[in-house]
Amino acid sequence: MSSKLRILVPVKRVIDYAVKPRVKSDRTGVETANVKHSLNPFDELSIEEAVRLRERKVAVDDILAVSAGPAKCADTLRTAMAMGADRSIHVDVPEDKPLEPLGVAKLLKAIAEKEQSNLIFVGKQAIDDDAGQTGQMLAGLLNWPQATQASKVEITGEGEVTVTKEVDGGVETLKAKLPMVITTDLRLNEPRYASLPNIMKAKKKKLEKKTLADYGVDATPRLKTVKVEEPPARQGGGKVDDVDGMINKLKELGAI
Repeated sequence: MSSKLRILVPVKRVIDYAVKPRVKSDRTGVETANVKHSLNPFDELSIEEAVRLRERKVAVDDILAVSAGPAKCADTLRTAMAMGADRSIHVDVPEDKPLEPLGVAKLLKAIAEKEQSNLIFVGKQAIDDDAGQTGQMLAGLLNWPQATQASKVEITGEGEVTVTKEVDGGVETLKAKLPMVITTDLRLNEPRYASLPNIMKAKKKKLEKKTLADYGVDATPRLKTVKVEEPPARQGGGKVDDVDGMINKLKELGAI
């Protein structure tokens, strides 16, 4: 494997974070038709960190963005390339048959092996399903070391990676050798906006079309969504006159 970094960055097209999702009338999922979509915010962090490694003069040979989904995922990949990814792969997956985390991990394993990737930045979660499973599953399938929820990443010339992550009451520092999977958290960086010149340049970058069959991946669903529903409306609070009144109220509610 090359001593230079070959970075793989999965990106997902999700409902924009500023949009309030609406549950479908049949409660099978959320409404996605005619709803603004954008690049998953945690995946923006991943692209940004890969580009920053190159800007810090780390030897980065290739930054590859990958997305699996319907045709509109190409727009998401163009955004990733405008931010600094060198090229991209779009794996065509029907919108009504989205991949589950295990299916995504299997696909990424196949791509990483074929592309000879040695570092994978994965957003710690997608804001649509909030599963937070893909990075860990991928590391397990590849049998690579992993560091989750990274807030700082440093790479030395000997292929050693130091990852800092926030934990309850402090920070934890991990060290591992490449190849490695890292999941990204919000404190890692501040993603750049894609400038107009870079958006124009991204149109000339390579966007390869693939299918699950090209990678020999079985994405048969293993999960079934029983129902999706709105959370219950929050009830208003009440006022009490003193501590005794508060204690009596808590007793009425069964809280003490």
